[in-house]
Amino acid sequence: MEKFTVHQGVAAPMLQINIDTDAIIPSREMKLVSKQGLGEGLFAGWRYTLPNGREPSPDFVLNQAQYQGTSILLAGDNFGCGSSREHAVWALKEYGIKAVIAPGFGSIFYHNCIRNGILPVVLQNDEVLALAKHVQQNPQSNQLNINLNECYVSMVITKGNAAIEGTEPQRFTFSIMPAQQAMLLEGLDGIALTLKSKSKIEDFKQAYQRQYPWLA
Repeated sequence: MEKFTVHQGVAAPMLQINIDTDAIIPSREMKLVSKQGLGEGLFAGWRYTLPNGREPSPDFVLNQAQYQGTSILLAGDNFGCGSSREHAVWALKEYGIKAVIAPGFGSIFYHNCIRNGILPVVLQNDEVLALAKHVQQNPQSNQLNINLNECYVSMVITKGNAAIEGTEPQRFTFSIMPAQQAMLLEGLDGIALTLKSKSKIEDFKQAYQRQYPWLA
């Protein structure tokens, strides 16, 4: 799994509340047995003009030229609610989404993000709106920077690929559980994180077998 430490990119606002996993990827788009190919079905009900077509809807934010290369989503409260389908996270990841910022998430979706290398950031609603206002002025230049080491999101104005010097970016802090932060920073899934303690697990196993040899 790719490590997430610091990421700067274009952010797209999708500020509706209760965007569920069926909106993120409709069930009709889940035809494959692998994680590959799901990005094309991301937000298919909104992204395309017809249910089973691929003609882009010009009104949908990710189809608009100014949001080309979006890697951060700004969402409304309870993003990722609904079913537990992990395909929703796989589709976001394959599309290129690195982080989702919202006032709240569906619980299962939140943990699926962590396990698949996407950072879910919880901020206050007014903070999310402030970030959206910033990016909407000029999405390609008014980017967001997310620092997972120090747990903050900042507003950045860029020229070309470099931040403009002399500007003090506004930032908002967020919290994340240490174990989840470690998984993302080190690029580990749940199994890999557990295996970091392999020697302790082996020591416990051996001590347990010595104490209860009849269970071996």
